[in-house]
Amino acid sequence: MIITVTLNPALDKTYWVDETHLPLSVGEEDRIMRAHRSLSEPGGKGINVSVLLARLGMESVAMGFLAGHTGQIVLRGILSEGVSANFVWIEGETRTNAALMLPERQAASLKVHEEGPTVPARAVEIFLAKYRHAVARAEYVVLGGRLPPGLPDDFYHQLALIAAQHNVKTVLHTGGFPLQEAISAGPYLVKPDIREGAVIGDEAVSTEEEIISAGHHALDRGAKMFLVSHHVTGDVLVTKDAVWELDARVTLSELRNLVGADDALVGGLLYQLKKGEDLESALKFGMAAALASSEAEEKLVRSRQAIDAEMERIEVRKRTPR
Repeated sequence: MIITVTLNPALDKTYWVDETHLPLSVGEEDRIMRAHRSLSEPGGKGINVSVLLARLGMESVAMGFLAGHTGQIVLRGILSEGVSANFVWIEGETRTNAALMLPERQAASLKVHEEGPTVPARAVEIFLAKYRHAVARAEYVVLGGRLPPGLPDDFYHQLALIAAQHNVKTVLHTGGFPLQEAISAGPYLVKPDIREGAVIGDEAVSTEEEIISAGHHALDRGAKMFLVSHHVTGDVLVTKDAVWELDARVTLSELRNLVGADDALVGGLLYQLKKGEDLESALKFGMAAALASSEAEEKLVRSRQAIDAEMERIEVRKRTPR
């Protein structure tokens, strides 16, 4: 079984507009931008992985915290995808994240992310009891996204240690200090979120050389694999015995929506590994899932056929490390 943990879920709202003029001109107080299309979807890194798995026919259990009317909308969306849900309800309102798709830049968007409700101590206790029960029956657990207010920075470290006690492979898909804390728990895969800054700890990860250096540092601290997006259509995976370069042979003009592409990559990779495929095949499929998702207006690709159609455009190269 695969468990995905999204501690700070969101209702993702995407708006497509015909034109933008940002920032406001001097003396201009406000401006109306009319969307010719909008879309609302349940969101959060772990939830996105679960939705992708469900669309491929693989079961998973989504866990985390939900709140209020928005939480009910997110839950209905999750269940409608065929994902099993095991959330803890708290006071407040699940956050809403907005993305404004910019017409002048292919696949680029302007995002506004809310903070999310504060998680009380009693809800943390309930969640940990649920998590310990679920992880005892799992093979993989995905810890994804930012921590909500009320949780300590080492919370992912705690969850990763619990998973390790049950010999469960942890995928760490977050960023910042919580990622740094959790690496020492020996996660199976680290997929840093570098959207708010291409830095992991004190190390920059802008170039391939910097990614490889940061990867070896993460492996020295206990991680088994380290995967970072190198550029829009390429990723680098660092393992103990190799460096894998992933490239999608596609022009940027073909990309329509990059929101969720990283999560599709993680979901596709896990899907193949869970089915017993080798790492190279899993990497290629994961990259194809990310590419197929980024070419659709929706956040995540809907069909296996669309992923398979992208496979021939994915190149995976393995080379000997340092």
